[in-house]
Amino acid sequence: MSVKWVSALLLLQLCLFSCGSCGKVLVWPMEYSHWLNMKAILDELIEKGHEVTVLTPAATVLVDPNNSSALHFEVFPSSRLLKQNCESAVLNKELVKRLKEARYDVFPVPFTNEDMQAVFFEFSNFTKQICESVVLNKKLIKTLKEAKYEVVFSDALSPGGELLAELLEIPIIYTLRFTAGNTYEKYCAGLPSPPSYVPVVLTELTDKMTFVERVKNMAFTLYFDFWFQSFDVKDWNQFYTDVLGRPTTLCETMGKAEMWLIRTYWDFEFPRPYLPNFEFVGGLHCKPAKPLPEEMEKFVQSSGDHGIVVFSLGSMVKNLTDEKSNVIAAALAQIPQKVLWRYKGKKPATLGPNTKTYDWIPQNDLLGHPKTKAFITHGGTNGIYEAIYHGIPMVGVPMFADQPDNIAHMKAKGAAVEVNFNKMTTADLLNALKTVINDPSYKENAMRLSRIHHDQPVKPLDRAVFWIEFVMRHKGAKHLRPAAHDLTWYQYHSLDVIGFLLACVATVVFIVAKSCLFCCRKFGKTGKKQKRA
Repeated sequence: MSVKWVSALLLLQLCLFSCGSCGKVLVWPMEYSHWLNMKAILDELIEKGHEVTVLTPAATVLVDPNNSSALHFEVFPSSRLLKQNCESAVLNKELVKRLKEARYDVFPVPFTNEDMQAVFFEFSNFTKQICESVVLNKKLIKTLKEAKYEVVFSDALSPGGELLAELLEIPIIYTLRFTAGNTYEKYCAGLPSPPSYVPVVLTELTDKMTFVERVKNMAFTLYFDFWFQSFDVKDWNQFYTDVLGRPTTLCETMGKAEMWLIRTYWDFEFPRPYLPNFEFVGGLHCKPAKPLPEEMEKFVQSSGDHGIVVFSLGSMVKNLTDEKSNVIAAALAQIPQKVLWRYKGKKPATLGPNTKTYDWIPQNDLLGHPKTKAFITHGGTNGIYEAIYHGIPMVGVPMFADQPDNIAHMKAKGAAVEVNFNKMTTADLLNALKTVINDPSYKENAMRLSRIHHDQPVKPLDRAVFWIEFVMRHKGAKHLRPAAHDLTWYQYHSLDVIGFLLACVATVVFIVAKSCLFCCRKFGKTGKKQKRA
């Protein structure tokens, strides 16, 4: 047989094997940075030959059904109310706007005001409308069943994916940074969270707490457990019960997830207990730096030995007030480094010749450039991981959501300095920049985190893809699911056992006490009789 025929047969065999191992993934997406993380995994799945379908309503922010990628989008019809809310993604944008307008001062007392609770309930209502548009559409559900998907890949912050998985009778895998107070992770997934050394998210506490901080942490644990609700749980419980035709709850349904892919790692997290079906995939979107555009490279090289500072407040913050932008620009003008600032607003009057503003910057490529000295960031998880990946110290300017907590983690690890966005002066930002650039400990700590991040047996993206494929191959991962899901709350805390043991002790004490009293009375009477005699 000729070499050509042998090569052809081997190629055919390889193709048949590859196709035989490929699966079909159904995606329940989330917007903004959540989608960017999810898409990195989806692109890798497609690269490995899997078929990926993304369920999405007609109007979205970043999930674009018209893009030219290999992703397949299933655009589902929406109810009239959802269409009104989704027009140009108005509700999504309005919710984000209100989150940004939330006073920074509420941190580290997160979401204690009624306005924030209202924002979350609005998001809950909007998400439920999206969910209803899918699960109540019998024609769409029938189409999805006939497609024979093998797994649902969902963002846990947006309920609905687990209900869809139940209807299709297939496993579900979550991707997640965290939920408010770790509510879903703790109660739906059974994740242990001892308040003595596991700080409640959004409190900006570390794992090394003073007595007062432990009191605060316990207070917030109780607060999130008994008062704060990011979703109208009763409404969702009833909705899930009606759709499935049996009594159930949102948390019970979420607890059936096979895997939880957590978008952090020990370079970011504080040590704490986790479960076998929790896997860390933080920084999965990070890549080696690519060459910069020619004009940008020239500007970077013009910095000489001083190097550059990269500045971005993320995709949600495109401009600032004139007062705030001038405060920032005045600080940047006083450092010897060149600054590349992602900013779409009006050019600040105090902008120095060392600073250039851009509508968009290749952030990862800039952070990976050998001339980069510091990164001014709002504290988004994606940006922080790019800085960790490349070993760049940070000046954190957090504004809302998880950003203050993220920066608190980097401060605790010695890789960042924080500046209060609302109270920031030119001197504050300038001093923070000088500290991070001139104090070698920040660069050393950033490089230490980078070494930890890179020194993993499996890359984060490969780990995420492996577990998705694992669940598809084995039709689940029930062997990793803790037995805590099968226990009631009092069984989980061993309250029934404690009650039984206390009852046993009380019974023994009662019997001993009665026996002693009986003996005392009997011997007392005998002694009296002997005296009379």
